Amino acid sequence: MDSIQLQDTGAWRIQVVVAFLIAMSLTTGGVFCLPVTFWVKGYLLMGLYFSISSSFVLAKTLRDSHESSRLIAKISEAKTEKMLRELAQA
Repeated sequence: MDSIQLQDTGAWRIQVVVAFLIAMSLTTGGVFCLPVTFWVKGYLLMGLYFSISSSFVLAKTLRDSHESSRLIAKISEAKTEKMLRELAQA
């Protein structure tokens, strides 16, 4: 049994990247325009960039975990099919 591999279109990938860059730019610009000291701006930007990098790491970890469980399920299914074939031949 083959699984269907779904892939994102090029247009979707471009939209995601552009939306990310716009959000980063506008938020960074907004922090720079705040009427606060340099240290407060630096603290807010560090928090922003740390939150974004943590989001990337979380998404990758969840994706890797999901793909790993799919692989384990395929291996288990293949072993079961092999045992059933062997039983049917006996």
